[in-house]
Amino acid sequence: MTVTEDTSEHRDFDGKFCHACGAKVHQSARACPACGAVLSPGPRRNRIAAAILALVLGGLGVHKFYLGRPVQGLLYLLFCWTFIPTIIAFIEFLIYIFQSDESFERKYG
Repeated sequence: MTVTEDTSEHRDFDGKFCHACGAKVHQSARACPACGAVLSPGPRRNRIAAAILALVLGGLGVHKFYLGRPVQGLLYLLFCWTFIPTIIAFIEFLIYIFQSDESFERKYG
């Protein structure tokens, strides 16, 4: 398979990924055909929204709450006075911006 075929295949994919094995699954599937894991219909999260939240309110951990990671969000809140979460959030902003939609969906979708 060539590189152009591979990228067009990813662009045409309008499904989701299995949280257990990472396999491509149709959007309406309730279970993964590859491993049989039950797929929860959780909220879809937007990569750009997460990046903006990390840039603007990342020092308070708002992006972690948005991504469904409340424990990490609380840690950001507890240590916000040290400005360490602000630095980490800026790095996460860069990661979210340069990350592909596919890998973001696999991790947070």
